[in-house]
Amino acid sequence: MNERADDAATLASAAVPTRWHRRVLTLAFPIVVANLTQPILGAVDTAVAGHLDSASYLGGVALGGLFFNFVFWGFGFLRMGTTGLVAQSFGADDEAGLRMNIVRALLLALAIGAVVLALQAPLIEFAVRTIGGSDDVQRHARAYCHARIWAAPLALANYVILGWLLGTQRVRVALATQVFINTANIVAVLLYVYAFHWGIAGIGAATATADALGFTFGAALLWPLLWPLLSQVRTRGLPALERAALFDRAALKRMVTINRDIFVRTMCLLGAFGWFAHLGARQGDATLAANALLLNFQTFMAYGLDGFAHAAEALVGAAIGARNRDAFRQAVKVTLLWSALGALGFAAVYWTAGAWIIERLTDQAIVRATADAFLPWTALSPVVSVWGFLLDGVFIGATRTRELMTSMVVSLGVFFAASWALIGTHGNHGLWAALLIFMAARGLTLGRLLPRLARDVGPRAAQRHA
Repeated sequence: MNERADDAATLASAAVPTRWHRRVLTLAFPIVVANLTQPILGAVDTAVAGHLDSASYLGGVALGGLFFNFVFWGFGFLRMGTTGLVAQSFGADDEAGLRMNIVRALLLALAIGAVVLALQAPLIEFAVRTIGGSDDVQRHARAYCHARIWAAPLALANYVILGWLLGTQRVRVALATQVFINTANIVAVLLYVYAFHWGIAGIGAATATADALGFTFGAALLWPLLWPLLSQVRTRGLPALERAALFDRAALKRMVTINRDIFVRTMCLLGAFGWFAHLGARQGDATLAANALLLNFQTFMAYGLDGFAHAAEALVGAAIGARNRDAFRQAVKVTLLWSALGALGFAAVYWTAGAWIIERLTDQAIVRATADAFLPWTALSPVVSVWGFLLDGVFIGATRTRELMTSMVVSLGVFFAASWALIGTHGNHGLWAALLIFMAARGLTLGRLLPRLARDVGPRAAQRHA
């Protein structure tokens, strides 16, 4: 047996102590619950828009939401990069590293948010025109975007706060934070749309309000960590040692490299969903709205299974920070197992109750009928997608972002080729098939690199990839 196969066998076959199952579930369960509050919020937005008097409202929310997927998720490296770096500092018991990583990330988040605000008009116009849709859909999308975008700096800072909470394994606090933000959002959307009659703009404004409240909540959590540093700034300026640590060239270069790789990876992912929405929009408003509705199934499943990926980020990062190869292997095996079980659960629910869920999300008969026709693809998606989700978490925790980026670029190329080959003859069924091929490619390309990552965990690897 060659070295790679030998490592793969070791990773898969060793007995897993019961304590590892408890540890993973203790971390993952609150994250799963926290993550699931986000698509519940998306489902509420969809249901509110879906019960207005035209399918164009639902299409407008779908296109507006896709814009913010690009703008906010595009900068998701603020969460993912923070989690990986903080988890490794946490595993190494490096308190100074924890503080410096969070300050650098917060400064970067606020700076990016300010740029987004300055460029909001051309960004929104370019996105809406590029994705397409009818004139009514585009008008509603603009109203949603212009209302929501004002909280951009705070929304991005919330990513950093969540990354810090996950990296330090404070998952119950992360759960409380996400529940607070999304509960505030749901209350605000019902108030703004049904009491104030702000329409689609009210849905966007509700999310902006929740982001602002969430930042206030998160800032209170971070205050004990940042107070010693901030008090020194106020009273006598930042000490030379702290200033040097904050702007350390090697640390900044590492952060920029990690964030660049994750940014490219995320833009490829969003590019795939943007292309999916574009090809759906070309098939009419009903297909666009049905695909947007069914993507709630995909999003709900992704957020749920990402709970195990986030647990993998924290555990893998801590194992690498401690230079503990056995802990790395146990973390990967146990999170893979529970992710697979979760995927089977989602597939069963979608297969048996998918039509009922569709009826709850919209009363537009044409949208219901169109969504029912493509529902089987959403039932198959969890068992195809789960491997890429989990391995994303493993490579983020290891801060091996170059491999993550390369895998996504390859997978995006596969998706473009598959959509080109299938949509002409199979229509929207071909488009959904191409999306699942894309998800499978993500798992296969990262899985191929996993044995090499396992070999690299240890003292020499930690030095080489620091």
